[in-house]
Amino acid sequence: MSITRREFLQMLALAAAYGAPLGGNRARAAAAASNLYDLPKAGGNVTFLHFTDCHAQLLPVYFREPDVNIGLHAARGRPPHLVGEALLKHFRIAPGSALAHAYTHIDFEHAARTYGKVGGFAHLAALVKRVRAQRRGALLLDGGDTWQGSATSLWTRGQDMIDASKLLGVDIMTGHWEFTYGAARVQEVIAKDFAGRIEFLAQNVKTLDFGDPVFKSHVIREMNGVPVAIIGQAFPYTPIANPRHFVPEWTFGVQEEALQKVVEETRKKGVQAVVLLSHNGMDVDLKLASRVSGIDAILGGHTHDAVPEPVAVRNRGGTTLVTNAGSNGKFLAVLDLDVRGGGVKGHRYRLLPVFSNLIEPDAEMADTIRRMRAPYERKLSEKLAVTEGLLYRRGNFTGTIDQMILDALMEVKGAEMAFSPGFRWGTTILPGEPITVEHVMDQTAVTYPHTTVTAMTGEAIKNILEDVCDNLFNPDPYYQQGGDMVRVGGMRYRVDPTRKIGGRISGMTLNGKPIEPGRTYKVASWAPVAEGASGEPVWEVVARYLRSKKVLRPVTPNRPALTGVTGNPGLSG
Repeated sequence: MSITRREFLQMLALAAAYGAPLGGNRARAAAAASNLYDLPKAGGNVTFLHFTDCHAQLLPVYFREPDVNIGLHAARGRPPHLVGEALLKHFRIAPGSALAHAYTHIDFEHAARTYGKVGGFAHLAALVKRVRAQRRGALLLDGGDTWQGSATSLWTRGQDMIDASKLLGVDIMTGHWEFTYGAARVQEVIAKDFAGRIEFLAQNVKTLDFGDPVFKSHVIREMNGVPVAIIGQAFPYTPIANPRHFVPEWTFGVQEEALQKVVEETRKKGVQAVVLLSHNGMDVDLKLASRVSGIDAILGGHTHDAVPEPVAVRNRGGTTLVTNAGSNGKFLAVLDLDVRGGGVKGHRYRLLPVFSNLIEPDAEMADTIRRMRAPYERKLSEKLAVTEGLLYRRGNFTGTIDQMILDALMEVKGAEMAFSPGFRWGTTILPGEPITVEHVMDQTAVTYPHTTVTAMTGEAIKNILEDVCDNLFNPDPYYQQGGDMVRVGGMRYRVDPTRKIGGRISGMTLNGKPIEPGRTYKVASWAPVAEGASGEPVWEVVARYLRSKKVLRPVTPNRPALTGVTGNPGLSG
């Protein structure tokens, strides 16, 4: 069991009373974590609080950071493409500490049992209130992917998260997975729920016919007497990564030139600082920061990268700070800007892990969450099986939860192989824990959950893998269109990320025999983006599979053999 907040404080008190050093793992955890939330005096006169990619997780969860996040070319060895010990060394984080657990996958099971769960909106709300009490006039920015990722968000069409966001005190947000509820739903929320309370910003979303703006591009707020502009940037590749028919009349894209114009317009109005609330993904933001001038900081999301310090990017107008604040409600970023003489003269940044054992939950938020979940608790809590191994998703190629889904698809659908999308969202389950309906929905809750079985040639399979791999490893970040590598079940293959498209995938085999380009194979998959797709929802397939097992033996993820990346600091071990 994880240590409770009371146990933390009791051990600290005992150690102080006896004048003795804290002994044992839990005691060391308490000592190391006790000052996480003791923020120094504000490092400026303007403060932004930022969270992103919470994926509808209202309750505390376990979430394992990746052990594979490969960066190539200019991105090699640079945040966010650092994992494990390389990340700790780069950011000078002590191994075995609370921060080491928050930022890495190292010894995850043991550390998770020591430090407990992370996130939860009641705990996040308490932390937001605590920081706001110290930072007068601070704005809370939500980077998007808030309304999707859980059963209750799917069943209420995001309403549980919309209500929670209002109670949390969100001031401004942008979006990505929000659009998978459809254009009409997004506009309904903005017109009704958000009116007069939350600004939804996206300068890069236009109408397909005349290129008119769909949403506000920016707002100007006076913060402690300082005029500041906040610009919104929705996920540029929404109609590619997700079904186009959900937003048929809108265009997206990075839209550098339009963004530069918005920045210049706000500067002409006398703003002294410009912040971009982005859902581009960190690699895209790093490139964008080098090409668009006049932005002081980018508060970024989408790629779920927990980066402890901003990356300073030089451009023709000066320097832009690029940040990314993790996922699953696990972190709250605090950016202090020192704005004097018409511009930003300095900054201070802290990315605070939200350890639920160390923060007393906000009572009003906790009660609201209980009421919202009450109608669904019985269904959510159904135990499907018990896992004997650690179940997680995050990583460039696959995870044990992905493998569980692939195994379910192949067994239930009678397929030779299976594909599962390279989604980054999804919570972690510790060995010995029951796998509930809620856990399954945490991995599968989308508005297009259909499973399909398709006859595919070996040539078509290779082409798909090459195309998805290029989205992940194209040298130009603007061609990296979101997500990780498609997860593959049944088939083995090799991948060399350093090569060009068409030459990255090789050694494809099924049951030890080479995949034949002209032969047809039976392939199961889910989450088709084509309009009119149908099929059994994937969560029903996985639930049926788990009920038949009762006990899920440790799962070995079917990772491809990697070549060309030996020694890459984005690859652990």
